[in-house]
Amino acid sequence: MKRILSAIALSLIFASAAGAQTYRSQSRVIVTGLGGDTFSVPTGGTYGATGAWCAAADYAIRILNARGVARLYVQQPKTTPSGAVVFGLTPGGTVPVTVASIDAALRSAGANLSVDHAYQSCHDLRLRRGR
Repeated sequence: MKRILSAIALSLIFASAAGAQTYRSQSRVIVTGLGGDTFSVPTGGTYGATGAWCAAADYAIRILNARGVARLYVQQPKTTPSGAVVFGLTPGGTVPVTVASIDAALRSAGANLSVDHAYQSCHDLRLRRGR
């Protein structure tokens, strides 16, 4: 019985992992869809806040078919240096706040940018890389 329960638990874990939609963004960040218009973007690595906002905008445009005037909201902020940020096209229960710095915005629930503004981060990354 214990083996059967373990097998069921493992298959549920693999099924939920397989069901998560992932997307490799222009900034080379892997974005994970969480259902609806909500998705997770990791924040570790060398790409920084610029790469995270680029990945969020890229995912919103290519996967969620968001228009440039749509807003990207930080629904669950980054809580550790390499933690993930949960973004969405709705505030998701947060109170919208003005973004003063894109880096600090990743640590503020409700911080938001238009998709077009966030997508500008992708261009900034290409300039830094010299492409």
